[in-house]
Amino acid sequence: MFFLSDLLNKKTNMPKPGEAMPGRNHPIPTASKHHVFKKPLKGALPEGAETIYFGMGCFWGAERLFWQTPGVVMTAVGFAGGETPNPTYQETCTGMTGHAEVVLVAYDPKQVSLGALLKIFWESHDPTQGMRQGNDVGTTYRSTIYTTTQAQLDEVTASRDAYAAALSKAGAGKITTEIGPAPEFFYAEEDHQQYLAKNPYGYCGLRGTGVECAIPVAVHA
Repeated sequence: MFFLSDLLNKKTNMPKPGEAMPGRNHPIPTASKHHVFKKPLKGALPEGAETIYFGMGCFWGAERLFWQTPGVVMTAVGFAGGETPNPTYQETCTGMTGHAEVVLVAYDPKQVSLGALLKIFWESHDPTQGMRQGNDVGTTYRSTIYTTTQAQLDEVTASRDAYAAALSKAGAGKITTEIGPAPEFFYAEEDHQQYLAKNPYGYCGLRGTGVECAIPVAVHA
């Protein structure tokens, strides 16, 4: 998403207390409809649908992975895990909001399992890189999973432990993915929503480790 000369100045440390940008009290404008699903971006979800948030580096390519997955009923890109309320994209790029770029993924558990989504997550990026993803450097590109139920959190944790063992066996590094209950999610601007559907030849920096993720049996709370 950035040229190398720009990346050199990106922050790789979370802002200290009191350092984060002040943000604003009102949400920034975003799209009204999902460009692919043709549904209201912030509309009501189907009964029984669940939501989880994945950070895999640049959110353009990550969102495409999930809207292309059968059983996913809504996606959106935005920011979570920081201090600045209602940040803009440019503000998050400074590293002074503390947010990660994340994808909101709403899915129907009767059509696609969380395990299947986690397999996509773990295998489609490198969760060992800390505050970066390939040439995209900074806190905003860190690997994250933010959950909305305890059952999700349990299954995510089990999948991390299983994938960590597979990575270790392959001689790869330790997982640095930030995992926890979902903080507040802030929608990114309209031009970032479903970016690669609007710009099919646009940037996508996703690169996996090449190590397969064998999802364990789901853990129930």
